[in-house]
Amino acid sequence: MGGEFACQQAASVVRRGGPDIACQAQAAHQRCESLLLHLQAAALPAMGFTGDLESTPHSALVKIQFGGLLGLLHQLEGINTSTVANVDALVLKVEQQHAVAEAVLAPDIINTILDYKLRTRRGRP
Repeated sequence: MGGEFACQQAASVVRRGGPDIACQAQAAHQRCESLLLHLQAAALPAMGFTGDLESTPHSALVKIQFGGLLGLLHQLEGINTSTVANVDALVLKVEQQHAVAEAVLAPDIINTILDYKLRTRRGRP
């Protein structure tokens, strides 16, 4: 997740491809997965994609994930920031305060996703 997005449920693991992050709690993983599916369903059409995840660029999925979290944080707490200190706490708060499907359809969430800028690798144009 990088330094901008952290989660109390995240644990470092080593996989075949190298170091990675995995969720330690099944319930937290299910909450995040459900939220991500709602974000994708709302944002992919706005981005001009059909929803076929095999033909959707990875960068679009990253924009949805990170831009969606930032948009939800702004919606719930009025904070304009580029970081989320605890993804699990934010997802829990979304569930407690809103119907998830309705929360992610808010126009400002979609706009935050569309406006989210991906980090570029150093040394690349």
